[in-house]
Amino acid sequence: MPTRVPSSPTQRAIGLLVRREHSRKELTRKLAARGVAQDEAIAAVDRLAQEGWQNDERFAEGLARSRAGAGYGPVRIRTELATHGLRSEQVAVALAACETDWREAACIIIMRRFTPAVLKDPRQRRKAIDLLLRRGFAPADAFAAVGSGAREDVSNWDWDSTE
Repeated sequence: MPTRVPSSPTQRAIGLLVRREHSRKELTRKLAARGVAQDEAIAAVDRLAQEGWQNDERFAEGLARSRAGAGYGPVRIRTELATHGLRSEQVAVALAACETDWREAACIIIMRRFTPAVLKDPRQRRKAIDLLLRRGFAPADAFAAVGSGAREDVSNWDWDSTE
């Protein structure tokens, strides 16, 4: 049985990157967790970044689009991107790349989960707002989605009735 040649830090990093995008910080951490020395991990990630295999901007845009498509708001996405060690400029570019109308996205979530009759109850309206806030939407967008009907098809809902 032939002996297996241990893979280099660069090969290990490529193995991780072919599965999905990783941020520089995440890739370095995963290599260190697999027994690669910190300086070797950094050197491998630097090399892959120079060659275009690893790109924080590409990672950030992909993650932001994925989270926005899953119904998360900009506050939560911004926080998650920050945990990956991305600069605020990179985060701003990634959120802009989503091309999402956040208020519209909040309205869609409310329309899927709540009926107009249910939202006449102030407690249910509060639950709807809490849902949006937990998902990372700005308070103004959450209140607008539940209270003012930012979409045409919800503009005729009677939000003020407590019957």
